[in-house]
Amino acid sequence: MRVYKKEKLEEIYCNKCGRKINVENEIVKEGVLSVDYKWGYFSNKDGMMHSFDLCEECYNFMVKDFIYPVSEKEYTELI
Repeated sequence: MRVYKKEKLEEIYCNKCGRKINVENEIVKEGVLSVDYKWGYFSNKDGMMHSFDLCEECYNFMVKDFIYPVSEKEYTELI
C-alpha cells in the first residue's frame, strides 16, 4: 500500500504483513514487489485495476509453493 503526500511517495506498507517498507526521499531502499494489474475481458473483475505491494519476505512465502517455480534471469543494469 502506497501513501502519497502532495503527489510524493511518503510510505509503503506490505499489503500482507503490514510491515513498513523503507522509503527515503521517494526512493525505495529495500526489495518490494509492486503490482498494478488491470483485469480484462473474460474475468470476473473486468474493468477493475488491483494494486498492492509485498515485502520480500512475503513475496518469498507466496512463491515457495508454486507448482511451477518463478522464472529467474540475471541482469546487470540495476536502475
